[in-house]
Amino acid sequence: MNVVSHSPTQEPGVVARESALAANRPSDIVAVATSTSPWNPAVQVAVTLAARWQSLLTGCFVDESLRMLRGPESEPSVLGLLLDTPVQDFREGDEFRSFARSKGVPHASWVVAHTGLARVLRELGAWHSLAVLERDVVDGESLSELLGEVLLSCRLPSLILPPGWNRDAQFSRVLVAWDGSAEATRAIHAALPFLQDARRVILLDGGRPHSPEGECYLPHFEPFVYMSRHGVEADPMCVGIPARTAGASLLKKAEQVGADLIVMGAYGHSRLRERAIGGATRHMLQHAQIPAFLQH
Repeated sequence: MNVVSHSPTQEPGVVARESALAANRPSDIVAVATSTSPWNPAVQVAVTLAARWQSLLTGCFVDESLRMLRGPESEPSVLGLLLDTPVQDFREGDEFRSFARSKGVPHASWVVAHTGLARVLRELGAWHSLAVLERDVVDGESLSELLGEVLLSCRLPSLILPPGWNRDAQFSRVLVAWDGSAEATRAIHAALPFLQDARRVILLDGGRPHSPEGECYLPHFEPFVYMSRHGVEADPMCVGIPARTAGASLLKKAEQVGADLIVMGAYGHSRLRERAIGGATRHMLQHAQIPAFLQH
């Protein structure tokens, strides 16, 4: 008679939880490549995350002269949006795949795009779960315009690294900013893999905004309960932050708790043929000295 033994990790409850954790991992990550020798921080962080979560990885290079093309300016090159790597770029593609494999990434691909970065990320956002890029991928004020278009149009969760980032991608202490908005709720949902890997999660609860009459019967999201159900035990911190100082106040709180990652919703509004992000998001992009996970 064969006797089948079950290890503790095979208990139904544990298996179910491990399956749920695996299901939350980003299946496809895209890294914006800006340098190859050495690889820029966004590529290095994305490779680390893809290896940790066994995600598929795409390295995407857009020439610096093309990155800021937006709207109609990018249309002429739409047919060449994601061309196969040209002959002269075979070496970079091979080096990227080799680098990713050496770190344990199950599969990596390389694309060279010939149009603006916003349009490229909107296209890649259709089949990727996370984008990793650096705040100085374009110059100065152009970043707010670029990310405004990317975050608001494709809603691709984005990990934005500050200039000169040279630390690992452990993100052991995460500050979650929640104010009752749909954007903040989406950010928590999308950031679950980071929250589950963190040693400490601080929930900065700004409270629920006043709901219009008639919405009181809609289901309400409870961030603390939701994270707990996904294995994340957060330390709640209830605060009242005026909208006009939200960005600066959030960065101050992050410094006080020693956070190495901020999770927040990306706010904004659409204008005719352009996208604009809100003041708190803009302040975060301009001044944060730690990575920010943003989701519209």
